[in-house]
Amino acid sequence: MKLVTLLCAALLSSHTARAEDPATFDVGGLKFSRPADWKWVAVTSTMRKAQLKIPGAKADESADVTFFHFGAQGGGDATSNAQRWLSQFKSEESAKKIEPQEMAGTKVTLVTTEGTFSSGMPGGPTTPLENQALLGAIIEGPEGNVFVKTTGPTALVKGLREKFIAFITAALPKK
Repeated sequence: MKLVTLLCAALLSSHTARAEDPATFDVGGLKFSRPADWKWVAVTSTMRKAQLKIPGAKADESADVTFFHFGAQGGGDATSNAQRWLSQFKSEESAKKIEPQEMAGTKVTLVTTEGTFSSGMPGGPTTPLENQALLGAIIEGPEGNVFVKTTGPTALVKGLREKFIAFITAALPKK
């Protein structure tokens, strides 16, 4: 009986661990496949649908990837959101880029900049973080816009561009 109890407990804990660290997850009708080196993080806000952490070369450096979805008509348009994300940074105008494009038949707006990031919740206190970058995507998903925002140390975030685009493209509906 003791052995059966231990086996059941082991199976339950392994199932719980997988549920808390999924390899794939859905946001707004899109199915994302988490790269193995990107760590699942419990969301820190009810507005967030998912959250990942990307480790950097140094132990104390990492980038955060946050996912938002507000439904078919929620969250606002891509341009307004891109401008809001850029306003969270003190950066040179030449560093601020909004790049509308089509990926796999889906409209995606890439948003990038680098500089000093005002980290914190909108309307609340912020902490200025220097030498930070933004790499974001606003995806016109089947159930409304999906917002994917990466922030972290400049070198780390800028080095993620190709992997980030492949990650976004893989989640898009096949047309």
